[in-house]
Amino acid sequence: MTATDDAERLAAVQAVEDRFSSLVGSFRRVMAEHAERVSPGMLPGVYKVFTTIARHEGVTLSALAESLMADKGQMSRAVRELEGLGLVERTPDPTDRRSSLLSATAEGRERLAAARAPRERALVRALEDWSLDDVRSLARLLGALASGTVPGSDGEGAESAGAQQPGPSAA
Repeated sequence: MTATDDAERLAAVQAVEDRFSSLVGSFRRVMAEHAERVSPGMLPGVYKVFTTIARHEGVTLSALAESLMADKGQMSRAVRELEGLGLVERTPDPTDRRSSLLSATAEGRERLAAARAPRERALVRALEDWSLDDVRSLARLLGALASGTVPGSDGEGAESAGAQQPGPSAA
């Protein structure tokens, strides 16, 4: 590889990084909007804890902290806030009575659905003019990037072409 090739690759990678930075900023704004719709004043971090509990129905505090790579104390405070809002409930863990399972309440699921509704199909709309091949390529390439594999290699991740893709409403 020549110095010119290296410089071009670096510039291309930096462009990808810039686009991801922009995308992450947009995603954070969406999460903040959703959090506010669920409960005025809710912080996006607490909203993320809530959506993770809702997605993993019956999750322990330890598993939640591990999933979000966060401190158990921080998770405990967020869970107490969510319980106080009537969005999350604890039930005894049948496999370990010392532990509790966290799950979204019916009210919590309703409020989450209502918060997500305005943007529910945003990704579908954003990609509606793309060819199906381009959407599948994007999924394949993002899968490879997320798994640290080379596009087209065997370990690229089965989640690519035909699987459900996460979007702004996934939060």
